[in-house]
Parts: sequence; structure tokens; C-alpha cells
Amino acid sequence: MDKLVIHGGVPLEGRVRVSGAKNAALPILCAALLTRERVTLTNVPRLNDVRTMQSLLSQMGVRVHATDAGTVTLDASNVDWPLAPYELVKTMRASILALGPLLARTGEARVSLPGGCAIGLRPVDQHVKGLQAMGADIDLTHGYINARASRLKGTRFAFDVVTVTGTENLMMAAALADGTTTLANAAREPEVVDLAGCLIAMGAKIDGAGTGCIVVEGVPELHGATHAVMPDRIETGTFVAAAAATHGDVVIDGAEPGSLMTVIDKLREAGADINVADRSIHVRGNGALRAANVRTAPYPAFPTDMQAQFMALATRAHGASVITETIFENRMMHVQELLRLGADIEVEGSTAVVKGVDRLTGANVMATDLRASACLVIAGLVADGETTIDRIYHLDRGYERIEDKLSALGARIERVR
Repeated sequence: MDKLVIHGGVPLEGRVRVSGAKNAALPILCAALLTRERVTLTNVPRLNDVRTMQSLLSQMGVRVHATDAGTVTLDASNVDWPLAPYELVKTMRASILALGPLLARTGEARVSLPGGCAIGLRPVDQHVKGLQAMGADIDLTHGYINARASRLKGTRFAFDVVTVTGTENLMMAAALADGTTTLANAAREPEVVDLAGCLIAMGAKIDGAGTGCIVVEGVPELHGATHAVMPDRIETGTFVAAAAATHGDVVIDGAEPGSLMTVIDKLREAGADINVADRSIHVRGNGALRAANVRTAPYPAFPTDMQAQFMALATRAHGASVITETIFENRMMHVQELLRLGADIEVEGSTAVVKGVDRLTGANVMATDLRASACLVIAGLVADGETTIDRIYHLDRGYERIEDKLSALGARIERVR
């Protein structure tokens, strides 16, 4: 099993380019199920989750060709096995995104209930309720969602809670439904907008993506298209936090700053000097870091996927930062590992009080989920001495060659097997 070994205390300096967004690429890969024609995607990140999704689509009958340059071509002209088995789904909950497109395109789908990071309950009831409102016959047996529909019907559906994958699943299903579908209380994340852009390029009729109300007018069929996956805003935010925490001087290229302004504003409040251009972000960590409070919430508020990375930075800030997690009930497992590095953190319920310390010291730590892994990398970069991070397979699910990118910025980091 791979580990990362980090010798901290070196400010990051230089330029780094962010990869395509994992959370945009996964639903867009599933969107290829909606057409018999070829779909070509560019800027696709080379990640374990992306490879898992490609394997899942391949076993359904989709012909998938991926290049080292980040281009993926998908031909779903012959989808002959509308099944997402437990063996693949258990490693990645985004596999649920195949449910809507499979059902809309083939009239049936059998998808295992999802797994993924152990950061808390993430039920799929909103996916099921929405598809049932569109006329699908669904039952849950033996750990599988079994769905059938001769053709889905347009409807009005209001989500009980804001769900990104639920919004994406129903938006894809509605693209081929008979009539108009209105999705109320929809997720507004940029990744939802990116998926809508790909669907529109394929001939879908969608209005309101990026707002709380999305209207989809179903069409008889979609056609092929070429689409570039948006930059990864969470990878971008991770590099911004790492540069600020190490008092570095880093330019992040290929970014989409507008999708990350809440994080940028909060890091400025914490003392980082950040200049934003059209497609780049320049971060200078010149002065002392200051405590700042964070409360996670759905977009456009502070993202839950940046909570752990901000906590790593807060361990070195002057004063006490209050960090409240409102999305997932079990997303502070990284606290115990930060304590091993010398952090001063107290947790009560879903709130952590992080008191800045003069220094962190290297230790052996264990990654518990994807973003906790990034948190520990940042902490290792600022800690004195050597930090070894175990179970980094979590990290490989969402960050493309992060050790190579950090090494190019001067970090003393290596992967050991």
C-alpha cells in the first residue's frame, strides 16, 4: 500500500496547473449513456474514481477510449447490460449517476446502493423519489435499486434537501423524458452547470442550471458532442490553502476563480494575499495567519469539500477558529490525526474549535477519506520533521499526481510503496 512521506517546513513557490474536476467529470461520463452517438470529453482528470466510472460504463457495453492527454471518447451505441454491480459501486458512490441515464435511455436499470468515503450518511432517496415522480417503477431488493419505465414523463419535483448528485441524475433523466420537468430546490454547484452545458451541447433543452429551479424540456433523442470538463475548484482551493499555510508564493493556472470566491474570501480573511485573474490565482502567504470562522453549506457558501483543508491552515493561525460542518455528520475524522501532529483542537458535535499553535511536528498519520487526505498533506507541509501519511488511496480518488505537482513547487514529498 502506498504512503506519502513529507519533510515539512518549505514554502511552496512556483506555478501549478489544476486538473479537470472529478465531480464534474463523473456525471458527464454518465451523460454519454443518453445518446447512441460518440461523445468526446477533454480535460478529464486521470483519477481512480474516473477509471472506476470508465470500467463501469465499459461493462454496460459502452466503448471507452482514454488517452494520457486527458481526452476520453465514449460510444454508447450498444448498451446491452444496464447494471451497476456492487463490486464497482462499493468503491465510489458516484456510480448512482448511471441510474437516471440508463433508465431514460434503455427503459431499465439495476444499480447497487452506493459506497464511497465513510464521512456520513448520504441517502439516495431523493434520486428514487424523483424518478418515481417521473413515472418509474422502482423497488429496492438485495441492496440494488431496480428501475423500469417505458418512457419517463415530465413532472415537477421539489427536493426535500439540496443534493448535487440527485439534481444531476434527474436532470439527465429529464433530458429524454416526455414533456417538461421542473426541479425545485435544485443544487447550484458549478459542476451541475458544467453537466448542463454538456447536455445542451448534446441537444438537451435546459434552463436555470446554477439556480434553485431547473427546467428541462425533454427531447426524443440526444446527439454526440465534444465538451471540456471544467477545472477542479476543490483542487484549486487545496493549492490555495497549501500556499497560504506554508507562507509560499504560488500561481495556480487553469483555474476558474469565480467558482471558488467564498473560499478565496475566507482565506483572505485568514491573512492570505490572493490576486485573481481570468484563469489564474496568485497566492502569497507573506504575513502571519489569522483565525477565521467557517460554516459549511451548499453552494455558493463555503464547501464541505474544503473544510478539512481549511482546518489544516487554521492550526497555524493566531487565535481560535470555529469550524462548523453542516453537510455530513461524520466529517471530522481528520481531527484525531491533526492532534498527532500537535494541533490544538476541541470538537463538540459538528463544531471544532481550532486554536493555532506555534508549530506542528511530523508524525505517522492515517488518511480516513479523500479531503482528510488533502488536509494531512497540508499539515505535513507545514510541520517540522517527517510526516508519513498512510492509506493515500483515498487521495488518489480525487487528486491527480498531487505529489508531482507539489514537488514542482519545492515541496519535499515522495510516494513510497
